Amino acid sequence: MHLLTLRNPHPFPGPPASRLLKVLSSTFNDAKQKKAETGWLVLSTCTLLTANCPSTVGHLYRFATRNDPQDESSRRSVSEAINKAALIRESALKSTIFVGVPRVILSFEALSKAMEDDVRESLRKVSKRSATTENIDEIVARGEALWKSIYEPHAVKLYNKLGAYHPDFIAFIIQSYGAVLSPLPGGESEQGNLSRALGSVVGIACLRAEERVVPQLTSHVFGLLKARYVEGINEEDKWLSTDEGTEWVIRTVDKLLDVVKGDEQVQGKL
Repeated sequence: MHLLTLRNPHPFPGPPASRLLKVLSSTFNDAKQKKAETGWLVLSTCTLLTANCPSTVGHLYRFATRNDPQDESSRRSVSEAINKAALIRESALKSTIFVGVPRVILSFEALSKAMEDDVRESLRKVSKRSATTENIDEIVARGEALWKSIYEPHAVKLYNKLGAYHPDFIAFIIQSYGAVLSPLPGGESEQGNLSRALGSVVGIACLRAEERVVPQLTSHVFGLLKARYVEGINEEDKWLSTDEGTEWVIRTVDKLLDVVKGDEQVQGKL
């Protein structure tokens, strides 16, 4: 068991709370001016999760739901807290596609510890993504539609390329896109549901924070830009899918990483 303690096995603790709250505050205020608060919450969740600093996800929840992040009594309305928790939870779930299960589990745990009992009890308890013989065709169809929406005009070429690596690989991706990455049917009535544009924000934030995966990052940047063509898009998503909005997503991820990764690099040298 001693072997498991070697080679830095633990997640990063994250920066001091004061430094994290400072960058959360500055980036949130910027997002508020641009009316992109939901996009900010999504990209912040995915950035902190991918940076493997689970405790920061708990700090993010407290920052997003309280007037004073360190004072539980300063929490705003329970309905707002439930909505923010659901958005963070959904963003983390979708991150699984880009960074894998382990970091998502650690961040879910941190979020759960940060949430108050009334919020935790009010979040959806029943899965809406379980595949059955009755819905599998619908899941695959959603996955194929999202795949085309992101990767056209190269969708078929990329599909065949990945399928050639392993036939189950592309099938897994399409089913994951349909079950996890695409919005749940029901739109805004579904608790924590993320739009097509916000799904691309998830991809960009994770891949930017993951680093050294520029082909995939590029694809999802174009995926966000293409989200502007979705019917019935709201004003925030419309702005996020502009050139300016997409650049803002990337730069905001970088601002968060400069704080989180800066401390990681120092810790790695100790």
